[in-house]
Amino acid sequence: MRNRGYLKPFVKWAGGKGQLIYELESLCPASCGRYFEPFIGGGALLFDLQPGNAVIGDVNSQLINAYLQIRDRPDEVIEYAERLDAVPCTKEHFCEQRDRYNLKIASGTLDAECAGLMIWLNKHCFNGLYRVNRKGMFNVPWNRRAKVRSVDPEIIRSTSEYLREQHVEIRNADFEETCSDVKSGDFVYFDSPYVPVSVTANFTKYAADGFTMADHERLASFVRELDRRGVMIMLSNNDVPEVRRLYAGFRIYELSVARLISCNGGGRTGEEVVVTNYDGRRARCGTPAGGCSLKIF
Repeated sequence: MRNRGYLKPFVKWAGGKGQLIYELESLCPASCGRYFEPFIGGGALLFDLQPGNAVIGDVNSQLINAYLQIRDRPDEVIEYAERLDAVPCTKEHFCEQRDRYNLKIASGTLDAECAGLMIWLNKHCFNGLYRVNRKGMFNVPWNRRAKVRSVDPEIIRSTSEYLREQHVEIRNADFEETCSDVKSGDFVYFDSPYVPVSVTANFTKYAADGFTMADHERLASFVRELDRRGVMIMLSNNDVPEVRRLYAGFRIYELSVARLISCNGGGRTGEEVVVTNYDGRRARCGTPAGGCSLKIF
């Protein structure tokens, strides 16, 4: 895996890893077979490493549609988002576009216009949060900013080029299905919705059916199965007792981080862990940057 040029996420995503890229990269294996990321989100690590023949996935069909449309129709996505950017945003205008987007969700329409709307809403909604109600409708309020640049055309076109030329496979699927063809020597990075640090902190509901504690148990069981099959694994989560219980026996690296999305705008620092089944200290050379403390257990 090597960097072929500057890329960055085209959406802000809860749990985004932009501030932890150096630390995560330093813990990645120096070489591997295929790269898999079944909870792709904003794709910060993918865009940093830019591996060839990677497999990415997510259960969020709207997010996956954005990746597919950027890969196949980047200029259409740019044109639609920039057309919306040309109009100063008001609460009424935001709600109109949100309603338009929800009509597309309700009808199952997945096209470039839907991707452009999704990206525009991501940049104009509160904290860039993607949240849906029980019916699957997007319900995040306006961030009260009249002028925001939703897309960087250069980033969108470079992302499209990378996804196409490096044959990145994009799957709208559960993590087990996304990783169904993982083989010994491959590398999987799991960045699932986190186990909440408290009851009120659980606001990361990206899909209508959420991600429950039972799903975390299923994920941990799957991780252990891949470990037995010789797959290299790295996983991120909150540093809470349940996570340490689920991944007892693996290597655990503790990080002090700044949280990118918070339900109240405060309390933006906390502890996270990175779990691996290989010695991350020997994976790559370098020292964690940005004052982020890394402790090994």
